[in-house]
Amino acid sequence: MDKKYKDFEADIKGKHSFAFTPKYKEEFRIGIKARVFVEIAKMAFEALDWELVYFDDHQIEAKRANSFGSSTHSIVAKANHSGEVEVKSESLGNEMWDMGKNSKRVKLFIFAFNEVLKDYDADKLVELEKEVERKDNWDDYEVPESLPVPEKYKEPQLWVPLLGVGVVSLFLAFVIALLSLEGMYVIFLFELGVGVSLAFVLKLLMKQGNYTDWGKIKYVLIGGIVLTFLMNQVFQYQLVLTRYGNDPIGFFEFIKLRMEQGLTIKSMNVGAIGLVVSWAIQIGLSYLIGFLRTVAAIVNISIERVPVEVIDYAMYHFVKGKNELAVKHELSKMGWKSDLEQEMVMEAIGGIQGGQEYRRNLS
Repeated sequence: MDKKYKDFEADIKGKHSFAFTPKYKEEFRIGIKARVFVEIAKMAFEALDWELVYFDDHQIEAKRANSFGSSTHSIVAKANHSGEVEVKSESLGNEMWDMGKNSKRVKLFIFAFNEVLKDYDADKLVELEKEVERKDNWDDYEVPESLPVPEKYKEPQLWVPLLGVGVVSLFLAFVIALLSLEGMYVIFLFELGVGVSLAFVLKLLMKQGNYTDWGKIKYVLIGGIVLTFLMNQVFQYQLVLTRYGNDPIGFFEFIKLRMEQGLTIKSMNVGAIGLVVSWAIQIGLSYLIGFLRTVAAIVNISIERVPVEVIDYAMYHFVKGKNELAVKHELSKMGWKSDLEQEMVMEAIGGIQGGQEYRRNLS
């Protein structure tokens, strides 16, 4: 960030606020079109070293990171057709007390935007508008005479990730049960391990089975987490019987006894309710971690399977107003003829859009 921006930020008097998700909004007016505003706002974000995560024809969004690389604030600027711009900065993470940082981000962006705008007189603004229009319409795109030949991929096979996740879930359940009886279970750490492990295995198996349908993979992930949790209880029961089997009891009697004993955290017993809440946290946290990593894996796999030249070719025809059927026809003329090949192209485009949403929603 240039010194002038650092100096301006240092002189801003921040406005403190307290909320579950602190935020600050401010409005200002512009005399340029919304789409041109977005283009200049990009330059302002770049000048401030903020990460651009999304933009369209009237709004733009960036995230500001701390020295450790973690995003601390989300900054969104929206322009309407009457020339009004709303800029909002929102705290990310668990911060509830905003010590003026959100208001500083908003005012700094407005200052940076106006500084960049100073470099554009009327003629340059007209030139920028034409350049943006050419870029949005892909007018400078050169239609290739041929496309890379599609690689051979097997038909998608759901059973590959389904079976693999089932086996890994059983293994994880046994390991956690064993460690729990040894007194080595650490809450949150093992949920992190379950989520990361299942997502990693899913990534490998989705590639192996050429299967990236999130609608079904989501249920495979949920099933794997629930199976891990349930079989963890079963394995704990079996291990207890093996070690202390003088007076064998049934599985449901074992669960009943656990409920009666409750959950003890640092010598404080939080009872059966605390135990049930801890189980819910185990399942929920494991799913959240697995969800984030699995979605990222699907996005990457979908994009990696299709050459960028093919993705650009399909997107060009979409921009020019053709529907999906017409785009598939164009792909067929260029050698991408099978339903599988064409669906992979559509999934790659969806993966790019999904990646944008993932980056927007990832704190």
